This record gives sequence, structure tokens and C-alpha cells, in this order.
Amino acid sequence: MRSGFDSPYLHKIKMSEEPEAYKIGWVPFMHAKIWLDSRPLIPRTETEFWTERAIEEIKSIPNARVLDLCAGSGAIGVAVLKELPGVNVDFIEKEVRHHRTIEKNINTNLHECDRMPRIFGGDLFESAQGPYDIILSNPPYIDPEKLERVQDSVIEHEPREALMGGNAGMEIVKRILADAPKYLASHGILYIEHEPEQVEEINKIVQSLPYSSCESFPDQYGVTRYSRLIRK
Repeated sequence: MRSGFDSPYLHKIKMSEEPEAYKIGWVPFMHAKIWLDSRPLIPRTETEFWTERAIEEIKSIPNARVLDLCAGSGAIGVAVLKELPGVNVDFIEKEVRHHRTIEKNINTNLHECDRMPRIFGGDLFESAQGPYDIILSNPPYIDPEKLERVQDSVIEHEPREALMGGNAGMEIVKRILADAPKYLASHGILYIEHEPEQVEEINKIVQSLPYSSCESFPDQYGVTRYSRLIRK
């Protein structure tokens, strides 16, 4: 079973070798050039896949307010702004060292922006300025008990706080599912990335939460990789 961190995007490399993206200093993400100065999680093509679908949905929402939660490099939010410069995007990233990287990615990719993006720190929704029409999140979701599926270069070189999701990889995912409705507008939408085996648990959790629907979808490799939830 393919993991989001065992992707064709990563070259076959020798154990412990630094990922090529860090050596080069940037990666493409949709039509954006994403710098990795602070060595955040390297954006994957699986994330790019569902971000593109989310953007198509955002196009139909007038004056959409969007949150890139667990932003890392800011790739998701920057891709949204690159395609839809009139959208209002906030970024939340707990690790303050990545904020300058997000700023660089905003400034180098956006020549015009109707609304200045805002970057917040804090733990998940601690600094959120909702309500948002769309929340987009690629949180830490790797199960520490299943590291055999993750390439050695990822474990040794990419930030563990952006990878490890605690017990069964679900600790942060659960918190996002529980708290997102507080920061979503009525009928607002949450896109969240996760492992395929986490779908069953996600479906159980949301039964007691104020969502009207929860659907999970495959990535470009046919692996169930993300869910789309609608707030009541």
C-alpha cells in the first residue's frame, strides 16, 4: 500500500541521502514555485492532486475565505492564491521558523493580490480568524508504528512534527475534525489529507460531529488519500 510519503515524486535514493528537493531549494506545486528555505515538509504530488480539485470548488464561492491549516511551506494556500488572486487566504503554521518561508512563497509567486494573506502561529485553530468557507489541511498523519512504509530519507531529513500523527496517526486528524466546524461557515467545507486505513475511523468520528456529509476520495495513484466534509 502506497503512503503519501512513499511517492513516485521522490527519487529512488540511497539510505539517509538528503532529499533532492532540499538540495535544489524548491519544488513545483501546481503553477507555483515553492521554496523550502526553512526545510518544511516537501509538498507531494498527492497533495497537489486534491488541492487542484479544491481550487475548482473555490472558484464557485464568491469572495471565498480560505484557511491553509498546518501550512508548512504554504504550498496549498499559495497555489490557491496563484490561481485565484481575489480569494482571501489565511495560513496557520505552528512552527514559526516556517513563517518566513511562507512569506517568501507568497511574495515570489504573487505579483498581484487583492487581499493581503495573513500568517498565524499557534496550535491548530488557536489563532484562527474564521469563519472560513474552505479549510484545507495536510496535517501530520503518519502512524509511528508503521514507519516501514516511509522512506529513510524522509524520516531522517524532513521535520518529524509535520509527519507523525501520534497514536495510529490520528491524534491531530481527530482534533481538526472536532474543531473545524467551529471555524467553518454554514455549509463550509473541510478538505483533509490522511492515510487510506484511517477512513473508517474518520467516518466513525464525524457521526457525532456537525457535518452533513463526509466523502473520501482516491489520489492519482488510486489510493484513498483525502476526505471532503461539509459543515451543517
